[in-house]
Amino acid sequence: MESLKKYNKILEEGLKKVSFGDKPDSLYDPVKYILGIGGKRVRPVLTLMSCSSFNCNPILALEASLSVELFHNFTLIHDDIMDSAHTRRGKETVHKKWGLNSGVLSGDVMLIMAYQLLENYDSETFFELNKLLNKTAKQVCEGQQMDMDFELKSDVVFDEYIQMIKFKTAVLLGCALKMGAIVANASKKDQENLYQYGINLGLAFQFQDDYLDTFGNESKVGKKIGGDILENKKTVLYHMAIQNSNDSQKNHILDLYNSNTVFNNKIKKVTSLFKETKADIDSLELVDQYTNKAIQYINMLSISEDKKNEFILFSKELMERDL
Repeated sequence: MESLKKYNKILEEGLKKVSFGDKPDSLYDPVKYILGIGGKRVRPVLTLMSCSSFNCNPILALEASLSVELFHNFTLIHDDIMDSAHTRRGKETVHKKWGLNSGVLSGDVMLIMAYQLLENYDSETFFELNKLLNKTAKQVCEGQQMDMDFELKSDVVFDEYIQMIKFKTAVLLGCALKMGAIVANASKKDQENLYQYGINLGLAFQFQDDYLDTFGNESKVGKKIGGDILENKKTVLYHMAIQNSNDSQKNHILDLYNSNTVFNNKIKKVTSLFKETKADIDSLELVDQYTNKAIQYINMLSISEDKKNEFILFSKELMERDL
């Protein structure tokens, strides 16, 4: 999409102007490092797109979009520490490169900077943005804790999994979109429709992320394939497999996930069971289902058809990543 290049250019220029502290280097170098290794910057792009869709200059939403980007990367640094991950986007993780203590502290300072960026708005807009980010940050923490709890819980049901990924992943997309609408002074109805678009797009995004963790290309995904299986994460593939399996397959899956012993060829065995139960096919169908549900909220917005089509095209292209 040509428009995405425009939004990404705005973001890159904005990041260059963010005031990082000069000293100590050991605090701010990790911040610059993780922001520098990039990614698609989906969330801040959505903030700018949201603002622009209401015929408002996207530059006005720049601080909000940068706040979202800093908050997101703060969560990535801390997630990598909790997951003991060694790579992120194909590069060394912050805590691996600088140590655990620097990783924690650099993540903390990014969170603080995310809130500081919102101080550039007038008092009414700041109040709404700050309230939304507070709510989102709390939910992200709850989602992360649920995710860790589920690794040790043998009876996680699909509805619990949906709630976990909604909080851990989807609410930040909803937040990013609603922030742009708030800056543009959009109606409450439009703000809510964009938020719900983000929630459903975020769920679809996570379903696909779960799929790519097992069936993706490691060089494209940027992380080791099968990590979720080794960590006993009850992903969408796990739930579809349990739902579709016969008694023998179900017991085999549960044995592999519930044992504290590391099985030989565990990734291969679980992947084979996912294919046998057609969990891979059903998971991709859920990606399509939730993407289409997200698009329904776009069609309810009081914006031009051209702007609606921009969101629809973005949604479809996002779900075609690295398959």
